[in-house]
Amino acid sequence: MKCLLILAALFAFSAHAYTGKELHEDCQAAEDAYAKSSRLDPYSSPKAARCIAYVEGFADGYAISDFLADSVGVKLNAFCLPAGRDLSYRMVRAVLAHLERQPPNPEGSTATLVAGALSKTFPCAEALEPKK
Repeated sequence: MKCLLILAALFAFSAHAYTGKELHEDCQAAEDAYAKSSRLDPYSSPKAARCIAYVEGFADGYAISDFLADSVGVKLNAFCLPAGRDLSYRMVRAVLAHLERQPPNPEGSTATLVAGALSKTFPCAEALEPKK
């Protein structure tokens, strides 16, 4: 449990070091790189790589959290990523589209921005509770 709290604290502190404006610029670089070569190459530019790594890392962190929550009977259900070869590009595109609808310098953590983007783009089909 202590290890989990330490990891969460490290993630929270590091998430604030990366601003929404920087994330937007980096994801735009990834989008531009994809437009040039029709594939998402994290080595095309440092900015593109940082966006891809952040978004994929966020998704991996969520998957681990979902797995751990499920092991104690809790369903997070914040977003459900589809399978597919182009998932990295789709996640980057979802984040970029979400950031383009935000103010020029969005407040809040980049983690919150990415979570909002992924939950809007990849909602889960299964509701947590049945509608009455």
